[in-house]
Amino acid sequence: MDGRRPLPLLVALLLLLARRSLTSPDADVLFAFKATITDNSGALRSWDQESDPCTGNATKWAGVLCDDDGSVSGLRLANMDLAGIIDVGPLAALPRLRSFSIVNNAFDGKMPEFGKLKSMKAVYLSRNKFSGELPDSAFADMGWLKKLYLSNNEFTGAIPASVAALPRLLELGLDGNGFTGPIPELRSNDLKMVNFSNNHLEGSIPASLRKMDANLFSGNEGLCGEPLQVSCSSSPPSPPLSSSPNQTLLHVVVALTLFLAIVAVILSLRRRPSENNANPPPAVMKSKAAPTKEEAMEEGTTKSDAGSTTSKKSGKESDQGRLIFVKEGMGRFELKDLLKSSAEVLATSNFVSSYKASLPDGTAMVVKRFRNMNRVGKEDFDEHMRRLGRLSHPNLLPLVAYYYRKDEKLLVTGYAAKRSLADLLRGSESSKLDWCARLKIVKGVAKGLNYLYEELQMLSVPHGHLKSTNVLLDESFSPLLTDFALIPVTNPAHAAQFMAAFNCPEYKKQERTSKKSDVWNLGMLILEILTGKAPATEKGGADLLGLASSTPREEWASKVLDGETTAKATAAAQEEMLKLLQVGLDCCEEDVEKRCELEEALDRIEVLREEGGGAGGDPATH
Repeated sequence: MDGRRPLPLLVALLLLLARRSLTSPDADVLFAFKATITDNSGALRSWDQESDPCTGNATKWAGVLCDDDGSVSGLRLANMDLAGIIDVGPLAALPRLRSFSIVNNAFDGKMPEFGKLKSMKAVYLSRNKFSGELPDSAFADMGWLKKLYLSNNEFTGAIPASVAALPRLLELGLDGNGFTGPIPELRSNDLKMVNFSNNHLEGSIPASLRKMDANLFSGNEGLCGEPLQVSCSSSPPSPPLSSSPNQTLLHVVVALTLFLAIVAVILSLRRRPSENNANPPPAVMKSKAAPTKEEAMEEGTTKSDAGSTTSKKSGKESDQGRLIFVKEGMGRFELKDLLKSSAEVLATSNFVSSYKASLPDGTAMVVKRFRNMNRVGKEDFDEHMRRLGRLSHPNLLPLVAYYYRKDEKLLVTGYAAKRSLADLLRGSESSKLDWCARLKIVKGVAKGLNYLYEELQMLSVPHGHLKSTNVLLDESFSPLLTDFALIPVTNPAHAAQFMAAFNCPEYKKQERTSKKSDVWNLGMLILEILTGKAPATEKGGADLLGLASSTPREEWASKVLDGETTAKATAAAQEEMLKLLQVGLDCCEEDVEKRCELEEALDRIEVLREEGGGAGGDPATH
């Protein structure tokens, strides 16, 4: 009996070893990593230790990305309600791991020691609760790192020298933290996007970054130099008489303040006789949101208005007749400046009318007039506009200011030189849109849309109106999304009639929309870009989805893709076009449950190349 007691244990061990030999070592590594974190919602319940995380490039494990050879290449664990203190040590045993994303979770404490993962190419830690100072050597051994996002955490101290020394860095997001000190010179010559906004940085912006958007540096009172409209040679509050530039600036500020005071008084006096009319000005909610710096300055000029019943009422009235600015770092102007400026009609529709206004200083702005935007009251409208004003991404056209009246709204944005993608696709300059340009546009649109998904997670449809007329192009053909996130403030019936998200199959069948409604619009936009034809939703448009779906894949190049584009493309580039066309079709899957996720679409788009070779690309991990 005693000699046979060990047998069951031995058999169990042999069975366990046999079972484990059938699974890859990556499963053990991922389970060791999972043991270091807290899975509050069971988001990782699909991680089954008795199965392989990857079968070829496919997986059933949530958040796992796989290479074609069955290796784990990335972890995308965004929006999973995960928490704890991460130990990245186990992940060092994944030789092909290149991307790591834990965006919008509840991780806290010091930043994990990512320096142990020397082959990492993309790290996304945004929207957690990481805190403390980062050591100078935090990223010293990560020479392959291309994308680093630490946005919206609680980091403090100086920007690490090892960040500045990253040789291959393409994108850097440090916004929404408590970083202090100067912005260092960044070694990489290939930077495409940086975001230092909303920190406590100071000093002169490095020359290599001065051509970037001013919004990417806003919210740092100590920063100066281009592209901010803040001179680094500004003197203290009491400048000497010899400092003529500062005197001029002071005179302008004083004159502007006096002018605003006069205008406020005049407007108040003009409104007083009508206060008892049958149609008074629209009332706002009792509890007004905290004013911005600009609002506080202008409301301060109305405190002595004669005849005002209360100071609160005067503040409300002052909002009715002026522009409210929501974007820092932009020039200031008044509604009268827009009314007096030379105007050019850009587009008119039942949803919005757009005008180009040229200000006296030569700056071009776009004014959009909406009549059916009464879904919420003024307080909620103000809050939503401020939320949109805080958005900052290279592929979004920023909202600069707005004007509120109950019966109409004006939204003021920047101006894009190349007009809309729709104009270019079907205009005389369509020949300029070769494969390289079209791929660049698709990648930018996908990145901009993904940013909206990250920043506006409270919205069921973060964009809501994605179509080619709402994709503007700058001088370098980089896309800029516009008219986004307007469903929450638009009358429901009007939104359903005119906004692109409501063209999706799930709304036509069940009168509901979702985040995947934007994915449907992205797919339709991809088909439009690749075919060069207008969609069926436009007058004279074609059924692009039906055309591509009914055509055999081997005939896509000749019967579906734009002939002029394919004629100029190499065979390798044509193959990349076909891959993108398949992404578009997967985004347009009628069954919303089977429809491609935005993150998956972004991954597949990111690896596409101008001349082929896409299989070796980096997976995006936004």
